[in-house]
Amino acid sequence: MHENTFWRERLQPFTVKSNVVATQQVASTLLPFALLWLSYPFLAEISLYFVIPLAFAISLFILRSFVLMHDCGHGSLFESKRANQIAGFIFGVVTGMPQFVWSKNHTYHHNTNGDWVKYGGVFNIISTERYAQLSEKERRRYWLFRQPLVLIPAGFFYVLFNPRFNWIAGNVTMLFKILRPLLSLNFKEAISTAKKWETKYWKGKKDYRHMTYNNVVLLSIWFLMSQAIGAGAFFLLYVVTTSLAGSIGILIFTIQHNFEDAYATDTANVNHYRAALEGTSMLVLPKVLNWFTADIAYHHLHHLSIAVPNYQLAACHKKYESLFADVKRVYCRDLLGTFNYQLWDPEEQKVVAKDAWNKRASAPLTAVKVAADGTAVSESFVPPAPRDQKPPAPSQEL
Repeated sequence: MHENTFWRERLQPFTVKSNVVATQQVASTLLPFALLWLSYPFLAEISLYFVIPLAFAISLFILRSFVLMHDCGHGSLFESKRANQIAGFIFGVVTGMPQFVWSKNHTYHHNTNGDWVKYGGVFNIISTERYAQLSEKERRRYWLFRQPLVLIPAGFFYVLFNPRFNWIAGNVTMLFKILRPLLSLNFKEAISTAKKWETKYWKGKKDYRHMTYNNVVLLSIWFLMSQAIGAGAFFLLYVVTTSLAGSIGILIFTIQHNFEDAYATDTANVNHYRAALEGTSMLVLPKVLNWFTADIAYHHLHHLSIAVPNYQLAACHKKYESLFADVKRVYCRDLLGTFNYQLWDPEEQKVVAKDAWNKRASAPLTAVKVAADGTAVSESFVPPAPRDQKPPAPSQEL
C-alpha cells in the first residue's frame, strides 16, 4: 500500500472539526486572558510581587493563542473557512502577529519540511560542508546567534518589533516610491506604482491589507490601554509577557525539528512521511503545558496531516501509538539542548551536534600507501584547518 493511502485511511477519521469544541477553546483562552489583564491594576496596587506570577500566566495564554492562531491558518480549528479567519485575526491581535501573513510563511515550512536546502529552520542552520569552509571567526559568530541567550531578544523582535517595523518601513517606502515620480510630474508612473503596491516588506496587496488591519487594531488597543492604566504600567507588562511567550514558542518550534539524528535531506531526496516521523519530535509535557500549547507536542502527527485539529491529536496518537514508537521523544529537560543541534550533515542526511562534528572533523584520517616492497601501509593524518577565507555568512533572521 502506498504511504499516502496508508496514512490517509488512518488519519481521515480524525480530521473532523467541531465548532462546539473550537468555540470552547477560543472562550477558555480569551476570557481568562482578559480577566488576567483586568486584575493587573488591582494586584499591582496590593504588591508588585503579584505581578510576577501574573506575567507568567498571561505569557502562557499568549502562547496558547499563538498555537490556536496557527491552527486557524491551517483551517483546522473551526469547520468553516470564515470562522477560522475571524478567530485567526483575533488571535493575531492578541499575539501581535498578522495571522494571514504568518500563516502563508508557515505553510512554506510544511511544504519543505525535511528539505534543509530550502528551509534551514528558525535559526537558518547550514550544512557541515559550508560550515567547514568558515574561518574560526565566522564559526564563533555562527554559534553566537545560536545559543540559549538569544531567546531573550528573539521573542521581542519576532513577535513585537518585526511586524510593526515591516509595516511602518513598507509604508514609508511606498510613500517615497509614489512621491518620486509625482515630483517629476510623471503621473502615469506614480499611478502604476500605487496600483502595484509592491515592496520588499510584503508580498502583494492582500498581505499589506492584513498587516494593516492587525497593526491598526493593535495600536488602537495600545493607546486605549495606555489611557486606562498608564503607558508605563501597560507596556512593562505587555512587552515582558508577549516577548516571553514568543521566546517559549521559538524554543518549542526549534526542538521539534532540531534534535539528535533528526531526518534532514536535500530537495531531490526529501520524503514527506520520513520528515514527519523521523525529522519531527514529540514533546513529552505535563498535561497543563499540553493544554497551554494546544497539543502541539504531537508535532509528528501535525506534519503527517495539517487537517487534524489540535483537539484530535492526542486521541489519534493513542489510537496508532505503535506506529509512532520510533518518533523521537523530547522532554522538558532536553529543551535547551536543541541549541547543540544546529548543523545539517548532507552525507548522513541528519541534523548533527557541534561537538560531534568537531570530533569527527578533528579525527585523524587513514590513508593507504604502498611501500617499496609492495606491501600496503596505513598512515594517519589530521585534515588541514580551514583556510581563512570568508564566504558569505548565513542569514541570522528568525
